[in-house]
Amino acid sequence: MVDLTVSLAGVELKNPVIPASGTFGYGREYAELYDLNVLGSFSWKGTTGSARLGNPQPRIAETEGGMLNAVGLQNPGIDAVIANEVPHIAKIFQGPVIANVGGFSLEEYADNCRKLNGVDQVKILEVNISCPNVHAGGQNFGSDPQGAAAVTKAVRAVTDKPVFMKLSPNVTDIAAIARACEAEGADGICLINTLLGMRIDLKTKRPLLANRTGGLSGPAVFPVAVRMVWDVYEAVKLPIIGCGGVSSAEDVCEMMLAGATAVEVGAANLRDPYACKTIIEKLPAVSAQLGVTNISELTGGAHHG
Repeated sequence: MVDLTVSLAGVELKNPVIPASGTFGYGREYAELYDLNVLGSFSWKGTTGSARLGNPQPRIAETEGGMLNAVGLQNPGIDAVIANEVPHIAKIFQGPVIANVGGFSLEEYADNCRKLNGVDQVKILEVNISCPNVHAGGQNFGSDPQGAAAVTKAVRAVTDKPVFMKLSPNVTDIAAIARACEAEGADGICLINTLLGMRIDLKTKRPLLANRTGGLSGPAVFPVAVRMVWDVYEAVKLPIIGCGGVSSAEDVCEMMLAGATAVEVGAANLRDPYACKTIIEKLPAVSAQLGVTNISELTGGAHHG
């Protein structure tokens, strides 16, 4: 049998498969369907300082090979999550949890991460820098190296948990942004977040989403994600969580060969709530065909030779 364990910045996971933030809530709904303890970890819903209702409806649209979403970080706020969701997560999942953290200012990111520093089961902070900086005309923190570096520095100062910066693909040079995060003390990189897209309804001649644009996810973005993971693996010496369109055990192995240590599964969960469980069940056989005894041997394997 292939050993599926991987280590993410010192955090041991029983396998590299992680439901991605925003597709798994805080685990409640999926725990009714299967035992979440088969998972390596899961990344909870993007959480901000205050409760957010999110964007107006409609905010999800299907598209060829994927979906567009403009949910807008709907969540109950960090204090409510720590008070109400964390105790419930402990009942349904015994493994390490990844907390996805959003923020609209450096202070908000820092406050959220400071509060999570005392939450035992949260072993990794996944910092979403695709949020608009309200103090800089709404430009995303992750859209340039300076913004990404500033958030990394602010978060690094308030926590001793591993910090993984989740990068936006809507940039010209993702490797430069990864290097800026590494220079300010990030422990790892997570990529990619969704690609910006839109669709127009021919009947109404109006955009399908109330927000006009949304994030494209699903199989359509997988080749872009693989390329960006490859580029970042070449650029930094940090562990990478690869995500974007992953929907099979083969995709997990391909993402690892590009440079990922672990892999997040997003939109596939919305199409099939058992997606992660199925991928984990198939992973040993697919890995064995690739001639490894420990799946971690795949990481970066395509870069050699």
